[in-house]
Amino acid sequence: MMRALWTASTGMTAQQLNVDNISNNLANVNTIGYKKSRAEFKDLLYETLERETVRDGEGKPVSVQVGHGVRTAAINKFFTTGNLEQTSNPYDLAIDGQGFLKVMGPNGEELYTKDGSFKVSIEDDSARLVTSDGYYVQGDGGEIDLGIDMKEVIIDEAGNIVVKRTDDTLEELGSLVITTFANPAGLESVGSNFYKATGASGQPVDTANDGSGGSILQGFLEYSNVQIVEEMVKLIQAQRAYEINSKSIQTADEMLGLANNLRR
Repeated sequence: MMRALWTASTGMTAQQLNVDNISNNLANVNTIGYKKSRAEFKDLLYETLERETVRDGEGKPVSVQVGHGVRTAAINKFFTTGNLEQTSNPYDLAIDGQGFLKVMGPNGEELYTKDGSFKVSIEDDSARLVTSDGYYVQGDGGEIDLGIDMKEVIIDEAGNIVVKRTDDTLEELGSLVITTFANPAGLESVGSNFYKATGASGQPVDTANDGSGGSILQGFLEYSNVQIVEEMVKLIQAQRAYEINSKSIQTADEMLGLANNLRR
């Protein structure tokens, strides 16, 4: 069996995954806090048909090696800041920087997000800051309890939360937790715009709102960092690579057909 059939098939499989990844980027072009990803590939093992034989400056200086195709090495996320758009909603928050907001997920699991489109949920006659899924946003004292007689919620660049009551008094409620990671690309995506810490990402580091994780922008949202034109160019490249690999299989098949039809 010709090696080209199997080699080209690995190329088609790799480009199919590439198209799947690009499609996911394009599908999330308007997703708040989404970070684009890129598929990365490596070549497979090589078969050495003949080794180099250089002795005393004479002989064959290069070996004869044939590769066996390609494999997926990684799908890497890029945490560059997306477009910041003003919404004027006091519960919409964006981080201008590399930090993440901490959320308490189901079963007490810590989750991290760049999606700051928060809501207010009334529980036990008190308002709490939550995500769209109802998970509690975390402050330096745990859940953020806004009370019930709110007139205005003010969050400064450092994440400090001040509530103006209906009697015009001001009450400080602590601050949001801004978390950074040594390797954000190592975070595990769990869906719904949430990430989990892993051994590859490193342990979460609460920045104590010292500015190292970025600044909070109230009334803004950070949208996806996907560039449509860039993704469309990559999609065309992936399609052409898939097409040329399929052409290699077709050519190998035709060559086998010619060999099978040889007559004396």
